[in-house]
Amino acid sequence: MSTNIDFYFDFMSPFAYLARHRLAACAAEYACEITYKPIDLAKAKLAVGNTGPSNREMPIKLKYLVKDLKRWADLYNLPFGFIGNVNTAKLNKGVFYAHENGRVDDYVSQAYHLTWGESGAPDDVELLRKLALSLDWDPSDFLAYLDSDDAENAYQASIDDAISKGVFGVPTMTIDDEMWWGNDRLFMLEAFLAERFSSSKAIA
Repeated sequence: MSTNIDFYFDFMSPFAYLARHRLAACAAEYACEITYKPIDLAKAKLAVGNTGPSNREMPIKLKYLVKDLKRWADLYNLPFGFIGNVNTAKLNKGVFYAHENGRVDDYVSQAYHLTWGESGAPDDVELLRKLALSLDWDPSDFLAYLDSDDAENAYQASIDDAISKGVFGVPTMTIDDEMWWGNDRLFMLEAFLAERFSSSKAIA
């Protein structure tokens, strides 16, 4: 039975963009399944009392983060350009449509490419149409779903689940009762999987 990794993310986070790339490779190496759990990052932060300013409101820190993000992108050999805006609710809700259509991995990969890879705006209707077409979906059906009660309810349930499990930021990865927060903690998750994989081979 394969190991499941829950990946809590919000498309607004560049660190989740970076983490997802490395996590996908890690999951493939250890034959893991990734369950994508989109959340509203602002709501998760407020739920734990994090009411401080965002990085965008701290110019000195932001200047450093821009360089840091580009270093990570270069390390992973990923295209990188700042997202058009942070209105990611519709893009996040699209994950549930992708799940219903059996294309979650492809959806997340393409959505990240169009936003953090190509600096697209996540709420741009043309970007959403392009995304749907790239996955051979009917754009009108996809857009209608994003505005539906079903999408809103699924999204809220995902946010509530994250908050109930103590998720306070993104990217957050969990395996059973273990949690790792941040792109720079993936090496710890990889070590955990390596040990589990080694133990299972020894038993076999």
